[in-house]
Amino acid sequence: MKMKAQSAGLRLDKAISDNSDVSRTQANDLIKADAVLVNGQVKKAKYKVLENDIVSFDIPEPEVLSYEAENIPLDIVYEDDDVAVINKPQGMVVHPSAGHQTGTLVNALMYHMTNLSSINGVIRPGIVHRIDKDTSGLLMVAKNDQAHEFLAAQLKEHTSKRRYVAIVHGNLLNDRGMIEAPIGRNAKDRKKQAVIAGGKPALTHFEVLERFGDFTLVSLTLETGRTHQIRVHMAYIGHPIAGDPLYGPKNALKPNHGQFLHAQMLGFEHPTSHQWLEFELDPPKLFQATLDKSRKD
Repeated sequence: MKMKAQSAGLRLDKAISDNSDVSRTQANDLIKADAVLVNGQVKKAKYKVLENDIVSFDIPEPEVLSYEAENIPLDIVYEDDDVAVINKPQGMVVHPSAGHQTGTLVNALMYHMTNLSSINGVIRPGIVHRIDKDTSGLLMVAKNDQAHEFLAAQLKEHTSKRRYVAIVHGNLLNDRGMIEAPIGRNAKDRKKQAVIAGGKPALTHFEVLERFGDFTLVSLTLETGRTHQIRVHMAYIGHPIAGDPLYGPKNALKPNHGQFLHAQMLGFEHPTSHQWLEFELDPPKLFQATLDKSRKD
C-alpha cells in the first residue's frame, strides 16, 4: 500500500494500523518478524513513514491447534459425574497452544473422560483454572457447564482453597507474611509477568516450614489467581522459586530437576452435593528427594 500525505511522519506500526485492518500490536509482531517491507527494505517499528512510501506485508495463516484425544497416563485423584481432580505432573502443559499442540493435559482428559465442560471452548474443555507447565500438583476439572460455572464462581469469590509448597532461594526474615502487590505483563519481556503499578490486585500468604541455610521450604496460599503469581511475588521479595527458569537465578539446587513448586492442597464445594471436598498430595519424588538431601547436608 502507498502511504498518503496524512500518514507522513507516523511510526511504521501506527501507519500500518491506520491504513489496514491490522491492529498496532499485530503490526508490531509482523515488523519484529521482518515481515514488513518499506520500499522493499526491512524497517523498524519506529521508522517514520514518508508520503508515497510503499509498505508491503503478508499476514501468515494462523497455526491450527491440535486438540485430539491422546492415550496419556493420568493420575486421577477423584472423579464423579460433575468434577475430577487431577495430579498434574511437572513438565505437562495444561492445554494446547502454539508450540504445544500435543501431550497436554487436555489431550489426556479427552481420552480418559467422555464429558467435559465447553465454556472455555474446544481448546480448553473442562479447564477451570491452570497451573504452570513446570508446576506439579492438584487441578480441578469440570465435566459439564453447570459444574464449570459453579467452580469458577468459587475461584472468583476466593471461597475455594489452594495451597502450594515450594523451595525458595535464601532465608526468609519472617516465619510468615503476606505479599500484596499488583501483577501485570512485563513491559520488557512478554513471556514474563511483573509487579507493576496499575496491575491486577494479587495477594499471596506464605509460611516458613523448614530452613536449609541457602534455601527455605515454604507453604503458600493464594487469595487471587494471577498468571505466575507465586513465582512473581516470591521473586519480588527476593526469594524466587528454586529452579524457576523465568524468575530465578541460574544457581538453582543441584541436580536441577526444574521448578520446585507443587500445588499441594485443593479444596472446594461440590457443585451438586454442596459438600466440601479437600485433597492433599505430597510433592513428587524428585522434590521429596531434594528435601531429604537438604535435611542431611
